[in-house]
Amino acid sequence: MGVETIILLLIASTVASIVQRVSGFGFGIFVMTMLPYIMPTYPEATALSALLAGTLSIMVVVQLWRYINIKHLLPILTAFFVTSWISIQFLDYIDEIMMKIIFGIVLIVLSIYFFIISDRVHVKPLIWVQAVLGSISGVMGGLFNMQGPPAVLYFVASEKDKEHYLAITQAYFLVGNIFMTVVRYFKGYLTETVGWSYLYGLAGVFLGFYIGMEIFKRVSNHLLRKLIYIFMAISGVYSIVMALT
Repeated sequence: MGVETIILLLIASTVASIVQRVSGFGFGIFVMTMLPYIMPTYPEATALSALLAGTLSIMVVVQLWRYINIKHLLPILTAFFVTSWISIQFLDYIDEIMMKIIFGIVLIVLSIYFFIISDRVHVKPLIWVQAVLGSISGVMGGLFNMQGPPAVLYFVASEKDKEHYLAITQAYFLVGNIFMTVVRYFKGYLTETVGWSYLYGLAGVFLGFYIGMEIFKRVSNHLLRKLIYIFMAISGVYSIVMALT
């Protein structure tokens, strides 16, 4: 791994950690705009993203574990386990170029949804809602390691304040990433390259975690999310263009 690649990895993990520490989600969305072009294969990129995101979630959960309501986690996690396992099985059979195009389309659709529509949509914390959103989250997590947006819709509706919201989202991501990492291990995606890349990326995770805490105190979370959605759309277009050239 060259110096330029290591620098890109550090930048990606740092910015992704800042985004997730402030808004509660977005690590996979941001880092997966770069990792597929850094790592040797797409499955290795998703494996590395899960390892780094899981490490960040551990740090937040240790801080806010008192706010976690286990009952709010179980139904959505059950649906997530099933669909993420199924989705990971398809990684060996899908063309990487097509995956990047699909990933770009997903980013664009999500950015438009969150930027324009999400403020007018209210999701009730019902069992069937958890099952549907958990299933969608599992598919997106298994294929793209960006399981956050569907789960965020549920947790924003079910949690009473920002501390409970941040704690339970990170607990959800932590458990989900551990599960997907185990599945990817048996699929052979945790390679030596992933291991070394993880060690390099850890510095960015720690740095982003502490910077994110400071930004959270000073910047409007609403404004930051809007900026994230704009970046998501730009990244989606970039991913499609790069796949087609």
